[in-house]
Amino acid sequence: MELIHSGKVRDVYADGDELILVASDRVSVYDVVLPTRIPDKGKILTQLSLWWFEQLAGIIPNHVVSATDVPDEWAGRAIRCRRLTMLPVEWIARGYLTGLGLKEYEKSGTVSGVALPDGLVDGSRLPEPIFTPTTKATEGHDEFITYADVVQEIGDDTAARLRDVTLEIYKRGAALAAERGIIIADTKLEFGRAADGALVLGDEVLTPDSSRFWPADAWSPGRPQHSLDKQFVRDWSSTLDWDRTAPGPAIPQEIVDATRARYTEVYERLTGTPWHS
Repeated sequence: MELIHSGKVRDVYADGDELILVASDRVSVYDVVLPTRIPDKGKILTQLSLWWFEQLAGIIPNHVVSATDVPDEWAGRAIRCRRLTMLPVEWIARGYLTGLGLKEYEKSGTVSGVALPDGLVDGSRLPEPIFTPTTKATEGHDEFITYADVVQEIGDDTAARLRDVTLEIYKRGAALAAERGIIIADTKLEFGRAADGALVLGDEVLTPDSSRFWPADAWSPGRPQHSLDKQFVRDWSSTLDWDRTAPGPAIPQEIVDATRARYTEVYERLTGTPWHS
């Protein structure tokens, strides 16, 4: 095997015609990898993604080849995958307004060119889920783009197909999560093309690193929500005198423990299965 990419959170190894995607316990905020790891984080992301891939299998093919045919040292945190040529777009669906989407709305009344009603606040539920793509920046931050920009980048047919798939994945995932008392405020997806040209869902899906999860019984628009995802670490880091450049600050043990507890709670509530590391 050959290491071909080491990202902020995941490492990708080539193994013949397939890839092995390994989720580490690293955590990044504002595109900076922090020096402290969150125990079991990579395993939780991997196992939750695998669960979601099964729930969503009827919508679009995914990249999973095997969850068990991986080196023993990465058991539980690695997936054997198909090689994909990834598309240069972050596919984002939003059912609630918060984060960078809220900031964009406050400036222009729109998100990715989608006009929204007046008077929305942090945590507002949108009239219907919207597609709000961004660039996939290799350096710096992703930037909002419009659907027309996506069409120009990858063509009308592919853009329309994956916009619809993104919204369908979000709607189906949000409905299932709602049955378990969890709001999925938004989510980010990635798609690629397999060797035969087929469109395939890759990377992770509906995890605490790629989505915002809120407990439904605590939802209260007009203020930041109680987060069950990586936002908790972002919120902690925003209280520090830190310029959001590397090296990032070490995470105190109480924040580590609280973050792990949130990831574990999301896994257990969604899957109905106790977490065993």
